[in-house]
Amino acid sequence: MAVVSKKIPAPDLLPIRRALLSVSDKTGLVEFARSLQEMGVTLISTGGSAKAIAAAGIAVTDVSEVTGFPEIMDGRVKTLHPAVHGGLLAVRDDPEHVAAMHAHGIEGIDLVVVNLYPFEDVRFSGGDYPSIVENIDIGGPAMVRASAKNHAYVAIVTDPDDYAAVLNALELNTGSLSLDFRRKLAAKAFARTAAYDAAISGWFAEALKIEEPAWRAFGGRLETVMRYGENPHQSAGFYVNGDKRPGVATARQLQGKQLSYNNINDTDAAFELVGEFNPETSAAVAIIKHANPCGVGEAATLKEAYAKALACDPVSAFGGIVAVNRTLDADAAEEIVKTFTEVIIAPDATAEAQAVIAAKKNLRLLVTGGLPDPRSPGVAVKSVAGGLLVQSRDNAVVDGLELKVVTKRAPTDQELADLKFAFRITKHVKSNAIVYVRDGATVGIGAGQMSRVDSSRIAARKAQDAAEAAGLAESLTKGSVVASDAFFPFADGLLSAIEAGATAVIQPGGSMRDDEVIAAADEHGIAMVFTGVRHFRH
Repeated sequence: MAVVSKKIPAPDLLPIRRALLSVSDKTGLVEFARSLQEMGVTLISTGGSAKAIAAAGIAVTDVSEVTGFPEIMDGRVKTLHPAVHGGLLAVRDDPEHVAAMHAHGIEGIDLVVVNLYPFEDVRFSGGDYPSIVENIDIGGPAMVRASAKNHAYVAIVTDPDDYAAVLNALELNTGSLSLDFRRKLAAKAFARTAAYDAAISGWFAEALKIEEPAWRAFGGRLETVMRYGENPHQSAGFYVNGDKRPGVATARQLQGKQLSYNNINDTDAAFELVGEFNPETSAAVAIIKHANPCGVGEAATLKEAYAKALACDPVSAFGGIVAVNRTLDADAAEEIVKTFTEVIIAPDATAEAQAVIAAKKNLRLLVTGGLPDPRSPGVAVKSVAGGLLVQSRDNAVVDGLELKVVTKRAPTDQELADLKFAFRITKHVKSNAIVYVRDGATVGIGAGQMSRVDSSRIAARKAQDAAEAAGLAESLTKGSVVASDAFFPFADGLLSAIEAGATAVIQPGGSMRDDEVIAAADEHGIAMVFTGVRHFRH
């Protein structure tokens, strides 16, 4: 049953006379508390916060003196008491509320400063089940929500970054905070508890292997306000959720201008792709444009791998994103900067490489400290009108698949190595995807077409264009292998690849006409391998 409001108007300016400070992150706490005391604010605090404030010589009352009850159960119960929540939730202009406060000796609390137990940090740092559960805050969110609900009479601060703004507002308003300011603090507070609960519920679903929980929640902290979104008329922000998966969200930007919305999207795609390649086995470089690879190369060194990747489509590489799977060295950096590049992302970069890139002041250089594990679980989320599509991350890896030769001719060792390389790439190319590979490098990529035949033809044509630009007598698709992200529904797509010069093909299989496609492959003497796994990417 809904509660009917008594419609008591909220005061515009609220004098701040009494504050409760109870924080996990104590960044700036002592300085903030000192400033409040100098403004004549009475301070109440809990546990470690009270000790830190008192140790700085600042007068503070422990919350146990307010409640008349000690902290118990390892601090699980300390602020869950009417003396606290009555002071937070009381409507100060309601005679009945005021009478209840007087009857029970409850004093109003005007300002609450709370940040929550570091659940996200403990979860993503690999804490065990009991440790993660123990870092689920109860009293903190209760105080935050109570204060935010009663923002007509209470100001709630959940972020140390807001301390300066609060102090500035108090100075401007002679010790008071405006209703508009309190509303904004309340909105941020509810967003914080929502994100906190989303992290908790997400962890439970993951820990208990609940693939489709009845309710789904996602949350994150604003990392950056973007200049605009995909297009200048769209607003955008970049939010992070605490996941430590190496990538654009966890990277350090060593130089260059602010990343754009499109930069972040493309950089994520690029780094996830090179994460498919073991840096101990080979150097790998991916060049991405509009979230699709326009070239990928594998070699003994990053310089050689970059040259292979660039050769696939040097025209599209202009203004692209470059991702590498090893520490970026000066030799590779010198080659990369010869072509206009928006972003370079790497696990690390040598001082010499950084010096090379420093000459290009707008070129962004990101270092991540590691590579994403392509096998690790996770979720992918896409918004649709009225809801969200949520699925598990595509963590199938070709080296872990049971490959089946379905043609009379089996691939050679070199063809098989290239087939595996090509299938790794199709996982990161928008469907319909066709990828031609030769000697550890892409030589033609067809992406995002409505027809698989068109993707095959586009990939072959781009390979021909690249060959002509390089002064080669014939396209590098001659003698290449080809990968398809999904089965060939008809033989025409395969025939198009054969016409381009492919000698072996890797595809999921599973079409009603597999027999026709296999027969066409046998007729032309090419090898075909089925993976049993599809890599649609939309």
